Amino acid sequence: MKSSRQSSPSFNVVIFCAAVALFAAVAPARAAQIDTDARSAIPRDVQQLIVVDYRVMENSSAAMDLKARVLPPELKQLETALKQSGLNENQDVEQLAFAAYRTGTGDNIRIVGVAQGQFQLSDIMANFAKKKIKPTLVRNNKLYPMGASGMLVTFLNPTTMLFGSSDDIKPALDCRDGLAPSFLTNQDMLAAMQQVDAEPIWSILDQKGTQYMMHSLLGQASQLTDYETVRKRLLDSSYTMNFNNGVKFTLYVVTSDTLTAATMSSLLNAAAMYEKVSGNAVEKQAIDSTTIDSTAGTLSVKFVASNSQFSSLLQSPLFQNVVR
Repeated sequence: MKSSRQSSPSFNVVIFCAAVALFAAVAPARAAQIDTDARSAIPRDVQQLIVVDYRVMENSSAAMDLKARVLPPELKQLETALKQSGLNENQDVEQLAFAAYRTGTGDNIRIVGVAQGQFQLSDIMANFAKKKIKPTLVRNNKLYPMGASGMLVTFLNPTTMLFGSSDDIKPALDCRDGLAPSFLTNQDMLAAMQQVDAEPIWSILDQKGTQYMMHSLLGQASQLTDYETVRKRLLDSSYTMNFNNGVKFTLYVVTSDTLTAATMSSLLNAAAMYEKVSGNAVEKQAIDSTTIDSTAGTLSVKFVASNSQFSSLLQSPLFQNVVR
């Protein structure tokens, strides 16, 4: 669906899903789960959490090229810092997580990254010592600079590292050290995560993140009065990607009642029909491959395509408008 890009801190779900969907042809699906230490270092008021099987991503040059073109700047900056940290990200990192969380009472968003893998800590520390890189201390946490990026990295345990800017990583460490509530106390988001973390790529969004995402997905249809009526009844959402036998994308949006879910389904179907009228053959096929429905209080959007069909969609004007 054509999107009028919003100047919001929310990651664009359409862009991200398109970027990762090319992984389908190169690796079997594996679960991407984050450990307890990682969860404890994510602040409670997380707006969006994205978790990626990094091995799947790294196995496709086409996926990496596409990701480089469409990945949000905030995530590009974190990944660049990771590569400058002294780690061999191709061998050491198995999973990456990005958490966008709110601070204060407004919409001030900070972002931290979590990398999980089998890290050779002795080699990493020897590399830091060779380069005369000295840590700064936040309580008992040692924070090391990540090259010239301005980012910092700290190891939560031998298999989990936390990285980000100084302003972003310190509130996360406050959570891990028990000085502020962490993601582990957010029961709604934990419940949403349990529904999706068996997939190789997944994301969960809170109420504000869901509202931003749905506004973007609806495009011009979001200007309708119906959307403003139901917007505050959107509670949270999640999406997954599965790559067995083609590309499968599933989005679930939890609403407060059956009527809200049905209304959102009608709005999205109307937006899809609008695009279908003006779309080319590839875009029409993509819309035909999308099922939008609602059950009880949950809206569902499911997209299924072969690898070749999806590759054609990525070259279409519809996709170019989305990522512009």
